[in-house]
Amino acid sequence: MIKMQQAMRWFGPQDTVNLIDIKQAGASAVVSALHHIPVGDVWEVDEIKARQEIVRNAGLKWTVVESLPVHEEIKRASGNYLKYIENYKISIKNLAECGINVITYNFMPILDWVRTDHSFINQDGSKTLLYNQEAFTYLDVFLLKRPNSESDYSDIEKENALQFGNTLSIEQKELLFKNVLLGLPGSKTNFTAEQILTLLDNYASIDNVKLLDNLIYFLSEVAPVAEKLGSKLAIHPDDPPFSVLGLPRIVSTESDLRAIFEAVPLEANGLCYCTGSLGANPQNNLEKIIDDYGNRIHFLHLRNTIRENRNVFRESEHLDGDTKMEVIMEKLLLLMNQRKVSLPMRPDHGFLHAIEEGKEQYPGYSLIGRLKGLAELRGLEKGIAYKLDQIV
Repeated sequence: MIKMQQAMRWFGPQDTVNLIDIKQAGASAVVSALHHIPVGDVWEVDEIKARQEIVRNAGLKWTVVESLPVHEEIKRASGNYLKYIENYKISIKNLAECGINVITYNFMPILDWVRTDHSFINQDGSKTLLYNQEAFTYLDVFLLKRPNSESDYSDIEKENALQFGNTLSIEQKELLFKNVLLGLPGSKTNFTAEQILTLLDNYASIDNVKLLDNLIYFLSEVAPVAEKLGSKLAIHPDDPPFSVLGLPRIVSTESDLRAIFEAVPLEANGLCYCTGSLGANPQNNLEKIIDDYGNRIHFLHLRNTIRENRNVFRESEHLDGDTKMEVIMEKLLLLMNQRKVSLPMRPDHGFLHAIEEGKEQYPGYSLIGRLKGLAELRGLEKGIAYKLDQIV
């Protein structure tokens, strides 16, 4: 029975989680990126090899890029987007030259993943990430005061959001702002209100149809390069899987995936199968996505969420949430053996436990929480693999 490649995300030398910690957690590889290189610039071979050497010296392997970011001008098909696409192709080639062939990226405009609370307290005292639509609506309409944001919400939604906001202290409002406008992964700098409003204005004329057109054009250029090199592009689903700040979202549903894969029918045009992002939309059938697009799945993010009500979802334990992880794990093991490929997998968005309270780290990326998730996923995989071997 073919097993998964077990990895953890490492943000680079500035990460407060050390490589030795990751190795001792049971991972054999890391998922990383060159966050110090400006978005749109070429990842040169020397820079890639330097990072590989650091990882190799720790007894690990750099197997997946997460992420090779897509410049905003590519997403808008404006400015120097053709130059940035050419740079992207060169980076794919340079990574392949260094033996790294799985490249994750996303096409979410401006913001990466969004949560309104980075420190929701679980019953056992550990902390997790949470999204509350009322909190987000309050920020959008009453704090950020995005132009025309009122038209995106019903009167009852705005009234409920205002009531929610009235319960917050000044400090809590500032924290909400900071949580939502978190900078790009690997960065410790948040967006300001002025920056966000300016960036949003750049998307005023871009809807879902236009953004999808721009993604398809981008993929029609870069996917053939990846296909020729034997590399795999794995798009990360929108997180959360619905519009935020009025921005278009085009990687949120099963129909979105179908449109992307049918438009560019190359195996290199693939998916980062994130059970958390896809699972946050109760309309998505995660099992069916494996059945329908298994040959396009190149990277696995295995995490879980719980939807408390129509307005709130939060990260849960990896094996205990709305997604039946044991069912997903079995389907993925069968898929790998059918394809005869070992897919890279990492746990995602672990809890913050008391032992790490106060340490500087990226939200959702404390060591202990992810170690616990990885250990649980490894055990689940081993048990299911044993069962399948017995059946065979």
